Amino acid sequence: MSSWMDAEPVATNLLNLPSSSSILREPLGVVLVIGPWNYPFQLLFTPLMGAIAAGNTVVLKPSEFAPATEAVMEKIILDVFPPEQVLYVKGDGATVIPAMMNQFVFDHVFYTGSTSVGKIIYKMAAENLVPVTLELGGKSPCVVEADANISVAAKRITMPKFSNAGQMCVAPDYVLVHESKRVELIEALKKYIPQFYGSNAADSDAYGRIINQKQFNRILSYLSDGTIVYGGKYDAANLYIEPTLLDGVSIDSNIMRDEIFGPVLPILTFSTLEEAKAIIKRNPNPLAFYVFTSSTAKEKDWLEAVPSGGACVNTASLHLTNPNLPFGGRGFSGTGAYHGKQSFDTFSHKKSVMKTPTWFDPSLKYPPFTGKLKLLKWLIG
Repeated sequence: MSSWMDAEPVATNLLNLPSSSSILREPLGVVLVIGPWNYPFQLLFTPLMGAIAAGNTVVLKPSEFAPATEAVMEKIILDVFPPEQVLYVKGDGATVIPAMMNQFVFDHVFYTGSTSVGKIIYKMAAENLVPVTLELGGKSPCVVEADANISVAAKRITMPKFSNAGQMCVAPDYVLVHESKRVELIEALKKYIPQFYGSNAADSDAYGRIINQKQFNRILSYLSDGTIVYGGKYDAANLYIEPTLLDGVSIDSNIMRDEIFGPVLPILTFSTLEEAKAIIKRNPNPLAFYVFTSSTAKEKDWLEAVPSGGACVNTASLHLTNPNLPFGGRGFSGTGAYHGKQSFDTFSHKKSVMKTPTWFDPSLKYPPFTGKLKLLKWLIG
């Protein structure tokens, strides 16, 4: 951090010599951090650390939908920070957040959650020209090419897709598999799901539950959007939905319009890159894009063809675990990024500073400029 906070020397152009130039990072001021319910601790405390590191004071709004974690976080915050440095605000987000943003002009707002709520946050912030970081979601596609290692692909899709019962913003939302590998991939996924979560995932310590009844009902409605080739069991009383694979899914179905955010994986096929691109473009600018291929040429083609917040080749979701990679979306999947040094930069203002000595003060820089223009143009150029 000390090196991040130091003035960053930059070159000075010929016109301004012998001045020296640098960039100073200064705190933005008072920032509002709004956390989601799916990873309530990580996704509140990670931006908090960046904001504190950059020298800001912070208002924290945790999700009310994860009350047990909310209580633990409150204890930590109250034990560590005085309220004038970090203020922990509980309550119904739909009421509390507008009340805060309408009564106080924050210097930055950092929000993690759904695109629909992100639009509301963005609109409120725009009223006072408050800059925002929006970490949203979207339908992150996962392409499996004909030359992919199917066994490895199946393992690396299964793990993040059904982690936290699929309630992860960078989970593979749907699979686009080359038509020649469809059956092989389905069989491999059917093999690894029980290996990871047991024959009955309801009994697995590694498998979660849906956050609430509203989300449970929404996810359950998707089960009729295709043919269930694995899973499909559920228990409403315990908000449990089994890891589920759907085949024969129409691109016009609800499950292909909404971000699934649950343990249901639609499997679609393609024969050409253009065909697959057309499907992906129906939900542009996903938070993440994944491609499994053994060809560096295909890898390059896919990475250039699909604009996305981040991407992985021959793995899925794990790019967010590298603090050296900025994490964020674009378009409907968000704006801005964080993680590692990028968190410090997100909550800092870059102040440009030029220091000019007084011992050298040529008249060339001052009017009148008659007879000096040719030389000035050369110096500026």
